[in-house]
Amino acid sequence: MLQLITLSSLTKVFSDEQPKDERYTRFSMLKSERSSFQVALCSDEDITLSFKTEGWKSDSISSYTVEEIQSDFPAYKDSDDYFLRKESGKYPDLLVPVSNTVELKGGKWQSIWFELDSSDVSAGDYEIVFSASDDNGAEVSSKINVEVIDAQLPVSPLICTLWFHCDCLATYYNVEVFSEEHWTIIENYVKNAVSHGINFILTPLFTPPLDTEIGGERPTVQLVDVEKAGGTYKFGFDKLKRWVDMCDRCGIKYFEMSHLYTQWGAKHAPKIVGVVDGQEKKLFGWDTRAGGKEYNDFLSQFAKALVKFIDENGLRDRCYFHVSDEPNLTHYFTYKKRSNVIASLFSGFKVIDALSDIKFYKKGVVKYPIPSNDHADEFADKVKEFWTYYCCVQHKEYVSNRFFAMPSARNRILGFQLYKYNAVGFLQWGYNFWYSRYSKYAINPFEVTDAGKEFPSGDAFVVYPGKDGMPLNSLRLKVFYDAVQDFAAMKLLETKIGREKTIEIIEREADGPVTLKIYPHGNEYILRTREAINNAIKENI
Repeated sequence: MLQLITLSSLTKVFSDEQPKDERYTRFSMLKSERSSFQVALCSDEDITLSFKTEGWKSDSISSYTVEEIQSDFPAYKDSDDYFLRKESGKYPDLLVPVSNTVELKGGKWQSIWFELDSSDVSAGDYEIVFSASDDNGAEVSSKINVEVIDAQLPVSPLICTLWFHCDCLATYYNVEVFSEEHWTIIENYVKNAVSHGINFILTPLFTPPLDTEIGGERPTVQLVDVEKAGGTYKFGFDKLKRWVDMCDRCGIKYFEMSHLYTQWGAKHAPKIVGVVDGQEKKLFGWDTRAGGKEYNDFLSQFAKALVKFIDENGLRDRCYFHVSDEPNLTHYFTYKKRSNVIASLFSGFKVIDALSDIKFYKKGVVKYPIPSNDHADEFADKVKEFWTYYCCVQHKEYVSNRFFAMPSARNRILGFQLYKYNAVGFLQWGYNFWYSRYSKYAINPFEVTDAGKEFPSGDAFVVYPGKDGMPLNSLRLKVFYDAVQDFAAMKLLETKIGREKTIEIIEREADGPVTLKIYPHGNEYILRTREAINNAIKENI
């Protein structure tokens, strides 16, 4: 017996369980949007199925098998109850491109993921027919109706960064940092990031001092060349210029300059290498006091040179700076001193940092804070620009996140929340972090998904390393991009009916307020509300 169920992109299909969600039969999308659905299949015996889809332009539909990946650490013990499972085991996550055949294991459910691109498709109604058959004559089919609305989805105005880790690419693919091979791989991954809503990229002026144990080092990835002669420094920006040009080709809009002090306290300088008397050596690092004269002199000279480069290349409105990541109140006075230095050296630029105690903002230590989404409500009506982020810590109070074990709806709800809060930007720390916690050793992300049993699976990365330096995507990245598209669709509707009425639709469908912690759980609300938004756009064309 061969079973088939057509499902939305929000269902996670486990091989050992028949999907319980309702069949997905109809949806709408805007022009230039990418929307996904799934076909879940199960056979009593091992078979090879040949499949095809009809009713949509063949070069505008992509298909993937959804592969399960092991999670040894799916959730913290004290996580809330909005999870699919919390046991160690295999979770659907990896999307592997497939053409027209799929292998089914007897008694196991397998999902095929279809992504439709409406960029080159005319507005109108389409009936997409999926059919599959095996060599023994067994055949199944299903239909899904898609309406393409004659309204262009705008490019999302959300400033969005998932931290890009160049060193992880060099380590996994075993290539020299900033070799030609490395540059090619970097560009492949940047293109993919941009195609999924990321337009703001962590730019390693110097090796980013992130997730590194005290005294430890990550591989050197430094775009700025440094030469020291006495107390004078010379700077070379050729690699940084190549980075900017590459990012421009890919569609990056903003540059997130790497942190100029170490994480969790701003007590030390990042690792910076340079040439002294013809020899490359480490100039600064864990043994450098952040407030010491030598590093302050370096920063002063560096800032002048960097700002000159930025202005010569017309980048002033595209660059943001960081002081130190995730300071807390025990670091307040140290962070304040370092923040004042950066504000002075980079006057006129926006300085942003992930931090969640509002005292930093109220005291004027940071003008553009990025609080975690479980603390962001306190900032919402006070800050000039609302930003938020999440990481492994955000696993309670039902805030949005993207762990393997969480429902996809908990990932996608972020788009509605960011719109409701009139967000300017969003940050998450792991596009492709393939090291253990504190970067002690490299991991194979196909086998280790929790940074060495330190972070719940799904926190550290949303892409897997594919062959020939090409990324493989997770379903979590596709769902996150759906959230970005939802945000853009609401911004479009706002131009037609206003922000207040757009929010009315979001909260009418929720039958109450939508906040970062309060919203309807499950798939139905998101699917229904997005259709309501699309219908309102259609009515106001």
